[in-house]
Amino acid sequence: MTASNNRARTGKKGEDEAAGYLSAKGYEILERNYHTREGEVDIIAKTGEILVFVEVKAGRQKDFGEPETWVDVKKQQKIGMAAESYLQLNNIENVDCRFDVVAIIFFNTTQQIKHIENAFWLE
Repeated sequence: MTASNNRARTGKKGEDEAAGYLSAKGYEILERNYHTREGEVDIIAKTGEILVFVEVKAGRQKDFGEPETWVDVKKQQKIGMAAESYLQLNNIENVDCRFDVVAIIFFNTTQQIKHIENAFWLE
């Protein structure tokens, strides 16, 4: 198995775990893996009246730092462009939106999930 296959499997598992975690917290999952030419949003959810664009970062170890730190400015901008596309395509206006990160670290038999609300803002 190649490293990229391993990363893809970890990423998919992370997105599944994050969706389940958010659902358990009362979030309504609207979309998963929303793709545009400009970027991708892992999960689009709603909590109360707030539309939440969620980036999921999952890893098997902390050798490269905390997963939430992997969402750099360039990635934030791509998520923002995809979010803007989603809003326009669905004619959504005058709704509060925010950007969250769900960071997951998988250990042998357990995992650690960290949900960062308002993880970043776009200019």
